[in-house]
Amino acid sequence: MLSEPRSGRLAAWGNALLAGLVSPDDAVVAIVGEDAVHRVEGLPGESAPVGLTLALGRLRTLGASGLRIALPAPGHPLGLSGPPEFNARALEAEEAVICEDAALGLVPEVYEAGPAGDVHIEVVWHCLPVREAPPADVPSLGEAERELAEALRDATAVLSQLDVAGSGPIAEAAVDAYRARAERGREVLAPGYPPRAVRVLELAQRVGLLISVASENGPGGAVSASEIAARAEALRPVERTARRAQVAAYNSVVEERGVR
Repeated sequence: MLSEPRSGRLAAWGNALLAGLVSPDDAVVAIVGEDAVHRVEGLPGESAPVGLTLALGRLRTLGASGLRIALPAPGHPLGLSGPPEFNARALEAEEAVICEDAALGLVPEVYEAGPAGDVHIEVVWHCLPVREAPPADVPSLGEAERELAEALRDATAVLSQLDVAGSGPIAEAAVDAYRARAERGREVLAPGYPPRAVRVLELAQRVGLLISVASENGPGGAVSASEIAARAEALRPVERTARRAQVAAYNSVVEERGVR
């Protein structure tokens, strides 16, 4: 939740490219980010993996009018529409991209390559058929913004009662550091996204940061199994809310254009 999901980068900059707001080269550079290379495997009409530039152009010719993301978790098929084979691959990767009007989806597989001391990341996107149906459990931007504010307030109150590190000064320091990094050139989303989507995504990332700080700094003052379980119970719904908000933000430009 702290870092931008690869599916988010692909959808955001892919949508900007489809809308004619960025060049293919700029879109690919933004999508790849700090990874070494991205390829797409299983693209209709191609017998071998191809680069992102060719893949994005081919998806356009196949009818893709927009890109959505899915961030599923066990018991929560967020953003998915089937079939089961695609859903299973997306659940294993915990993310996917769905191409509107092309009945295709992309699921990333991440590899480490290179010798010790010089390891780099390569990503293969597996292109698979998807069912053209409404995605599961994706809220509107307005709904996501309201749910995030409520979830953050409720979780903070519970975590404070349990004396969890994620609700105190440690968390605020981590959030300040995160914001400082974000202000040093990180572009939220891509050209063409509404300001509200940027705001919702930033809040979802902040919520995700608080969850990670609370989870990674030990049990705090929770000394019994029941108190530790209560902390986990408090974090579970807020993490779910943050994922839903991320999906709403990344998918908003497609919704705004009226693509269904």
